[in-house]
Amino acid sequence: MPAAIFVTRYLEGYELIDAGFAIPIGMALGVGAVALARRARIRIERTLGRAGGRRAAAIGRFLGVLGFCLAVTAAISVGTYAVLSVVAE
Repeated sequence: MPAAIFVTRYLEGYELIDAGFAIPIGMALGVGAVALARRARIRIERTLGRAGGRRAAAIGRFLGVLGFCLAVTAAISVGTYAVLSVVAE
């Protein structure tokens, strides 16, 4: 999402609202990160911790949840903007 906002600042013909295309991408990447972290934790449990990566799995899960929450927040803000635009007309 920050990259999409950055791109809209420097390309002509795009406005800030056009950065909303990054919302589904952020949600999908967040869910994917949480799923991969879950698989890693299951693998760690199966190998009784010998596979390593417990901390990396925890950090991945945290970042995945954070990314998903940021995408949901962005979706709420774009939805609010759309409703206010309709009401203002």
